[in-house]
Amino acid sequence: MENKKPSIIYVYDAICGWCYGFSPVMKSLFENYADKFDFEVLSGGMMMGEREGTINDVAPYIKTAYKDVENTTGVMFGEAFLAELQKGDLFLSSEKPAIALAVFKSYFPEKAILFAHDLQSAIYVHGLDLSKDDSYIHLAEKYQIPVQDFISKLNQEEFKQAAYYDFALARQLQVTGYPAAFIRTGELKFYMIAKGYANLETMELRVQNVLNEIAL
Repeated sequence: MENKKPSIIYVYDAICGWCYGFSPVMKSLFENYADKFDFEVLSGGMMMGEREGTINDVAPYIKTAYKDVENTTGVMFGEAFLAELQKGDLFLSSEKPAIALAVFKSYFPEKAILFAHDLQSAIYVHGLDLSKDDSYIHLAEKYQIPVQDFISKLNQEEFKQAAYYDFALARQLQVTGYPAAFIRTGELKFYMIAKGYANLETMELRVQNVLNEIAL
């Protein structure tokens, strides 16, 4: 029987600024290692319940902390987002973008890394409110998914449950901060390869170390 490829599991949250900084790294890993690994994305559920709210109410620190992300990772936050940041009334919630990822995975699970990247660009470049259905129209169009079907599924219990299943899997992996990434082998052994931001060179070294250990 053919051995199943190992998987790289990316645990992120769409609202996580450091995940936005890490997103280009994961995208490059996906492009460089798609022949050796399957790639999966889990939403972590960072801002839920009492942690949901406007920037001013639940995350005013972002107004200065985004500069640390830029300086460390080299990514830039978009002017549209920075304008929303100063106003402070952009609503932050992890639930709807996690549901959107679950919906997307029902169409193109193999492209989940790319969609997660686009979700973060929607907020951190274009300043969109990801709690609103309309914010996903351009993403459905980009991937040629019928818009009305995508929006309908955003509001179906099946996909909400799928998002919460992702949250549960992230907890099982004992992820307490984002971003995080693991390699899962065919024997269901897990190797943590990221706990917080790391650059591409570091990530590729960690991946290669695991590949050497499992002797692929």
